[in-house]
Amino acid sequence: MLRRHPSIAIGGVIVLVVFAAALLAPWLSPHDPAAQNLVARLRPPGTAEHLLGTDRYGRDVLSRVLYGARVSLIVGPASVLIASILGLTLGLAAGYVGRKTDMLIGRVFDVMLAFPSILLALAIVAALGPSLGNMILAIGLSMTPTFGRVIRSAVIGVRARDYVASARALGAGHLFTIAVHVLPNILSAVLVVSTVAVASAILVEATMSFLGLGVPPPTATWGSMVAEGKGMFLTAPWIVISAGLPITVTVFGFSLLGDGIRDWLDPRSG
Repeated sequence: MLRRHPSIAIGGVIVLVVFAAALLAPWLSPHDPAAQNLVARLRPPGTAEHLLGTDRYGRDVLSRVLYGARVSLIVGPASVLIASILGLTLGLAAGYVGRKTDMLIGRVFDVMLAFPSILLALAIVAALGPSLGNMILAIGLSMTPTFGRVIRSAVIGVRARDYVASARALGAGHLFTIAVHVLPNILSAVLVVSTVAVASAILVEATMSFLGLGVPPPTATWGSMVAEGKGMFLTAPWIVISAGLPITVTVFGFSLLGDGIRDWLDPRSG
């Protein structure tokens, strides 16, 4: 499988490395990510004490990058979990029940999709206030229509199969039919969308943190590090680069993994 779909291996390795770095942050970080040392402010990378340098408050950049990974890897999967649960529920209802239910849910999705997900998430956080929980909820809600649309299409395709019609003809109830015949056949679509959606969620989280609507300071996040370093890019470029590179690599890893899983599960890829 890995030989035929190397993107799964490459993306998987990237994701595992990022998860390992986030998990081991307390042991890998040479300093407290929030500890300030104005004597050591804006020190360039390359020293034994500060491998990736320091920011304008003298905080160790490497430590902040490692702890920032934890925020991204909490927000990404958690918000996708919310979106997948809501999207699965609404998508199943729209695709299986059909008719007025499908029309009503479809209209709700259309209204939500009229706004870019980042704007919808920003509006929700602006209303609720910046915090880790509110950001997860906002991103999850903003991504729900995407999940719902994909799941609805998959359910409609499965509902038209002969074995579903046979189960209904033999007296199987709706819940039994959904649990036994519909859900198992749409899980591959949910898996693919979820993997790719984590990459999008991490990007949205970084954007919100960059705009000051993410996790409040002094918690280190990649987006807030880019925001803090952008004004000093010409004199201290390592701050932006050290935070921007992990965002790029992590998003690339999840995207690659999602594409690989999609190609693997698609019979036409062989």
